[in-house]
Amino acid sequence: MKSFNSLRRDFLRTGGLGLAGISLPSLALAAPKPHGPMPQQPIFNVRSYGTKGDGKTVDTAAVNRAIEAAAQAGGGVVFFPVGTYLCFSIRLKSNVHLYLGEGAIILAAESPLPGQQTGYNGGTYDRAEPNAWEAYQDFGHSHWQNSLMWGEDIHNFSITGPGLIWGKGLSRGNLTSAVGPVFIAEQPGVGNKSIALKNCHNVLLRDFSILKGGHFGVLLTGVDNVTIDNLRIDADHDGMNIDCCQNVRVSNCTVNSPWDDGICLKSSFALGYARPTKNVTIANCCVSGWYELGTILDGTFKKFDPKIRPYGTGRIKCGTESNGGFINIAISNCIFEGCLGYALESVDGALLEDVAITNTTMRDLGTGPIFLRLGARLRGPKDSTKVGTMKRILIDNLVCHNAPRSICSILSGIPNAPIEDVKLSNIYIETAGGGTAAEAQIQPPEDITKYPEPNMFGPMPASGFFLRHINNLEMSHVEIANTAPDARPAFSLNTTDRADFFAITVPQGENGAFALHNVKDLRIGWSRAAADVNLDSVDDKML
Repeated sequence: MKSFNSLRRDFLRTGGLGLAGISLPSLALAAPKPHGPMPQQPIFNVRSYGTKGDGKTVDTAAVNRAIEAAAQAGGGVVFFPVGTYLCFSIRLKSNVHLYLGEGAIILAAESPLPGQQTGYNGGTYDRAEPNAWEAYQDFGHSHWQNSLMWGEDIHNFSITGPGLIWGKGLSRGNLTSAVGPVFIAEQPGVGNKSIALKNCHNVLLRDFSILKGGHFGVLLTGVDNVTIDNLRIDADHDGMNIDCCQNVRVSNCTVNSPWDDGICLKSSFALGYARPTKNVTIANCCVSGWYELGTILDGTFKKFDPKIRPYGTGRIKCGTESNGGFINIAISNCIFEGCLGYALESVDGALLEDVAITNTTMRDLGTGPIFLRLGARLRGPKDSTKVGTMKRILIDNLVCHNAPRSICSILSGIPNAPIEDVKLSNIYIETAGGGTAAEAQIQPPEDITKYPEPNMFGPMPASGFFLRHINNLEMSHVEIANTAPDARPAFSLNTTDRADFFAITVPQGENGAFALHNVKDLRIGWSRAAADVNLDSVDDKML
């Protein structure tokens, strides 16, 4: 019998052509090495099922035949050798592993334009399936079948390999045409996601790249036991959305998403009930929002011209869809560059509880590095959607260079619904500074039902942190440094109950470090920002 290395050389030498039904050890196709004997898996080469791989011929039917053959055999590896496979909707199956070989590209065919019945070469994407709960989240979150690759109620499924998914023909929403901007995402036959999975379990996504992913590069809804590792995503909308999922591991990913969020956890009502996103880790990831599309993948990292730079969202976020909740979330060792900061949001009734964020570096942000918002948009069934909670949040070891002047870090609940039990420690934030004395007098509106974004309140009255409707806040070893002199206090507190500040450093100025409005049980100690003080109650005072 040939050795493993000999079989592998034969496989690569032939490009995998004509190997349908031949078994190879799964290690050759990037599965981790298990304990005990290596399993054997049949290989289903898409070329054996009629694909051309020339980037011109639509290969959808042949690819789906290969996947169906693997599923009918009880499982196996569907192999894409070098080539460009022009496709509409690829229908994923249980027990099937898609391996994208070096030089393999799955290219999303053009969606039909408004008024057309078909897209490029006469095809269309699968139609969006009905969803009775569509009113509670946007169209993209409510449908899965109108995608380049989709699966529903499948298990033991994976996509791995060094190849590329290029969502060239996918819609991200608005299309500028001869008749002006046209919203085409809801048009039948239009594809608007690269990978969409619903109600699945035991899923592995590893090592491939996504370019121009449509509305979402990856959308997972109700998917449990998920590993997402070493993906590179250059997105023209969201990089990845993890919605109503449990037991999820995201690691070693690079996501550039100038027009929307990079790695986004959600807990929408798309499944017809409130299901939390729970037990999630995000580790060793880089997110950004200021590189031109494709330059992350080719390694040039070319920044947009400042005159035409997009919004630069690019961040890690929980929300905005937030019906079911976010529970047991751990984020560690992540890098933010040219994007917005962390956003934790509960505005549709969700419980957002037990979140730990550690070891973050940030540069050149568009907002302050931290945004926590408990609000009352309450987009969900009226009889059951109540204001949620936000509690037990720890953020430690965060360093930020060049945060913007106008929008500081914001932690804001609403009247009668405070954020609770927050600990911020070992934080260094360098801001652009330049705030005025007039801005220090601003009283931001409550806007309890407004869509949550850091810019929702307008210019802020603090250079470092705006803190409102919070119970049990502890900040220790925090330093705010302003590049230019700033007339605003570093901290603005409004309606807080039990706030402890320890070892706080801010620029020395004549206007004070803490603006206090309706504050109870305040302690400041061992700080350069202000003298030690214990106050049971204080209002309209500067320290």
